[in-house]
Amino acid sequence: MRPALALTDPAPRVPAPAPTAAPAQKSLLRFITCGSVDDGKSTLLGRLLFETNSIFEDQAEALARDSVKFGTVGKAVDYALLVDGLSAEREQGITIDVAYRYFSTPRRSFIAADTPGHEQYTRNMATGASTADCAIILIDARKGLLRQTRRHSYIVSMLGVRSVIVAVNKMDLVDYSEETFRQIEADYRTLVPTLGFTEVHIVPLAARAGDNLATRSARTPWYAGPLLLDLLETIEPAPRSAAKFRLPVQWVNRPDAEFRGYVGTIAGGMIRVGDPVAVLPRGQESRVARILTPQGETQEAGEGEAVTITLASEIDVSRGDVIVAAGSDLKATRRFTARLLGLAEAGVEPGKSYLLKLGTSLTRARISAIHHGIDIEDYVEAPASTIALNGLGVVTIEAEAELHVAPYRECAPLGGLLLIDPITNEALALGIVESAARPAIATSTESGSASLNSALLRLVVPKEILAPEARAMQLSWRLSTMAIVGLVAGIATGSVGAAFAAAFTDLALRTAGRVGHDNLWRTIRALRLRQSQEKLSLDGGGI
Repeated sequence: MRPALALTDPAPRVPAPAPTAAPAQKSLLRFITCGSVDDGKSTLLGRLLFETNSIFEDQAEALARDSVKFGTVGKAVDYALLVDGLSAEREQGITIDVAYRYFSTPRRSFIAADTPGHEQYTRNMATGASTADCAIILIDARKGLLRQTRRHSYIVSMLGVRSVIVAVNKMDLVDYSEETFRQIEADYRTLVPTLGFTEVHIVPLAARAGDNLATRSARTPWYAGPLLLDLLETIEPAPRSAAKFRLPVQWVNRPDAEFRGYVGTIAGGMIRVGDPVAVLPRGQESRVARILTPQGETQEAGEGEAVTITLASEIDVSRGDVIVAAGSDLKATRRFTARLLGLAEAGVEPGKSYLLKLGTSLTRARISAIHHGIDIEDYVEAPASTIALNGLGVVTIEAEAELHVAPYRECAPLGGLLLIDPITNEALALGIVESAARPAIATSTESGSASLNSALLRLVVPKEILAPEARAMQLSWRLSTMAIVGLVAGIATGSVGAAFAAAFTDLALRTAGRVGHDNLWRTIRALRLRQSQEKLSLDGGGI
């Protein structure tokens, strides 16, 4: 039975529809609350806990006392205090760290993550989003879409969340205006095609009063859509399972000379005793001899299960290796494209050496190219030379050792990564793998039949580094210098033919010289990379 609070909720509400029959086995939904500062994320989650009878009588009494001492809403109950547990959070009235809460209804169980809205704590929000099936993105009805709202929307999309509930909160502070709600709804829907969400619901709320959370509010007769709790109970998360078998090796278990087992959590697919397997990156093959789980020995296991596998033959397997099905097209690579979010003021930039944490592997790596950054206001690609704190961008990463990586949308355990400062051990960026490619040792040069435009675009820096706008700027500069040389030659000789000859000769010589110069340095860098790779030990020792 719901406990009585010392401070009551004055909101009038109409009766809720009769509940539907509970399923035989409740499903689990992980969701986060996110958005900009003071949009009411903690209050919403606290009110949800209250509406679902998930707080005990002593918690209710403590909440009433704390609302008087720490509350930020006058004499009313401050539901945010149910999830803001740190003393600094209560003193400042903000959320700093991710707060996880567990509750259930007759239809479903939930793991909710309340994430901070302040820009300086964006890394904490990304941590909560990395395991979410659904996101509740809050918008203050008085303020509309803010910069941090857009950033959080992009991050949850980047981390694979496809089901989103946009909660237009604090409708009580705009007199439950339908016009205000419709304008915010229209503004947000313009972002949806860019973000790639497959399911977006927009709900008007007053979280503190409980309007449209679990019961329909009489104050919004113009809204006939689903209630927030109904959506949470019915949304089906997008499947992220990988069909191909992958087992990142977390630990080699060798208690005695008679047993060698490879321990890890299956990242995708199924495995059975007797199945042929290969170990990446070296590609050695064997067969599964035994599969052991915490419950005992079994004949098969699937995605998400923690297992120990023994093989029929003695082959070299180390922490960081990945066991895959033999004969599959899964390969190892040193180079891949990733989308990054900057986590530290130091930022990340091309050329520097970082520690790359991906799956169970840890190796050195560097960013070889930044393709472009992301303007958080409109998600437009923009030139970038670094990924700064809270910055977003697409890069190419080159690792010193071969790794098995997978696109994040296909296999999250082998598609999520961290870049770490090797000196301070500070996490500098998190990212997701977008695509993996087997790298050539040297970048191929353009053939003699390549167009003049393609050659011009490579003059100042390699094409893969600059965004289209920057490449256009370099082309414009090259044509301008060509025109200046022609003009000077024409004035000096008084001949139009000599002017054109000088201009095109300058263009040809400078183009050929710069392309040759760049290709020479690419070859030198490739040789250095090959030498460093040959020096590396791939046995995973000490990692």
